[in-house]
Amino acid sequence: MTKYVVIGAGIIGLATARAIGAADPSVEVLVLEKENRVAAHQTGRNSGVIHSGLYYAPGSKKALMCRAGAESMARFAEEHGIAMQRTGKLVVATSDAQLPALEKLLARGLENGIPVRRISPEEAREHEPHVRTVGALHVASTAIVDYRGVCEKLAEQIEQRGGEVRFDSEVTGIHHRGDQTILQTPSGPVTADVVVSCAGLYADRVAGFDLAEEKLPYRVVPFRGEYYELAPESEYLVKGLIYPVPDPELPFLGVHLTRMARGGVHAGPNAVLAMAREGYDWKTINPAELAQSLSFPGFWKMARKNLRIGAMEVRRSMSRARFAASLAELVPALRESDIVPSAAGVRAQLLTRDGQIYDDFLIERRGRNVHVLNAPSPAATAALEIGAHIASEALARA
Repeated sequence: MTKYVVIGAGIIGLATARAIGAADPSVEVLVLEKENRVAAHQTGRNSGVIHSGLYYAPGSKKALMCRAGAESMARFAEEHGIAMQRTGKLVVATSDAQLPALEKLLARGLENGIPVRRISPEEAREHEPHVRTVGALHVASTAIVDYRGVCEKLAEQIEQRGGEVRFDSEVTGIHHRGDQTILQTPSGPVTADVVVSCAGLYADRVAGFDLAEEKLPYRVVPFRGEYYELAPESEYLVKGLIYPVPDPELPFLGVHLTRMARGGVHAGPNAVLAMAREGYDWKTINPAELAQSLSFPGFWKMARKNLRIGAMEVRRSMSRARFAASLAELVPALRESDIVPSAAGVRAQLLTRDGQIYDDFLIERRGRNVHVLNAPSPAATAALEIGAHIASEALARA
């Protein structure tokens, strides 16, 4: 019996393991997760948005998989009773200077086949009465979902098909014995015929165990996204999702307002360098991991190009008043007293040695093994599509 081992019980790892087991019930499927639960990091700490595919370069993996994934993820949630709501989304220009970028975003959305409409300020306020805008895009297909609930259901389906999700099982090394791969874990070695690594914040490190003879030209650099949430008495100010016009030079969409599937309204995130790969606040510092970020030449090249923006993000991180002021650009009625701190997330941002932010999904292969090196947003939206794609690759290699 062929044994497939998937590293990581985030949404990509679980979707992949489920797809492998569904495609070939005769194989053995094992998921190894270093934490004691599913969706402990990026998946369980994001905004919970099912993205439409509006932002992504036409023809890219992000654009193609996100559009299909938006449909399959919403359908999965509906079929299994997971909290999900089709809220729609507004992308709002708050000044005339942003209107050309809004028009470019509209053109990109239409090229990607997204049901996006340009609407007037008056129409925008029919959707969001408290928004400030001189022009907006409305994307009716955008939804919100409980991604942790999705992961719990995926894990349940894996086990129903005879697979296993094994917790507290960090992979600390990889070596090869003939056609098999041996994974080192705290409870002893695990032998696999095919390994699929979906290690998120540690994607480059785990891939490096397997690709030891090749110096990876990439490095995961962690960026913390800090969130606030609206106080309950202020939630009436936001009915769905309100986003700013994004900066085309950055992979981050800017601070925005998101009604959550389980209730409440998230505000954020910003983007600041994390002092550890799991650095969810300024106090959490891992000297070795910080040194890995700062010693990578691509980090400094990227930082020099974005010095002004980076400084602005740090100032906003340090000041709730600044954070609230950014939100007030979208909804003027919001004040500092309307927001309270919420749990932060950390984004695994893949950088190249020349300082470029890798802006698409990236999958590398070594023999039979498959490594997901870059799966940023909208990876959660597209998870079922990504999982099916990786499963087909992995099954073909056995």
